[in-house]
Amino acid sequence: QVQLVESGGGLVQAGGSLRLSCAASGRSTFSGYVMGWFRQAPGKEREFVTTISWSSGSTYYTDSVKGRFTISRDNAKNTVYLQMNSLKPEDTAVYYCAAARGSYLYTADRSYYLWGQGTQVTVSS
Repeated sequence: QVQLVESGGGLVQAGGSLRLSCAASGRSTFSGYVMGWFRQAPGKEREFVTTISWSSGSTYYTDSVKGRFTISRDNAKNTVYLQMNSLKPEDTAVYYCAAARGSYLYTADRSYYLWGQGTQVTVSS
């Protein structure tokens, strides 16, 4: 059974950077899967952050993180990354990675069938 495990969260000051990782473990791999990052702030619904195609040729970002966050993947390592720069207090949330079958860059969380447990990111002002 495939599991996704996020890491790299923590506490950082505004303007700082963090890199999140999402590693797949189990019998399967990321092969052919679209990967996404979502986040959920306290008292708010989970929201889409970014997604990347299997080949890494295509990415899509929500407007609030464009130019600050970068998604990438290393299929040989079954790992997806989220580099977050110029962090703001409003980026504070639990960040989740997720996997979806298919080739479309899905932004709806219902399109993703496999989720990690999440990692906390806290940005202080």
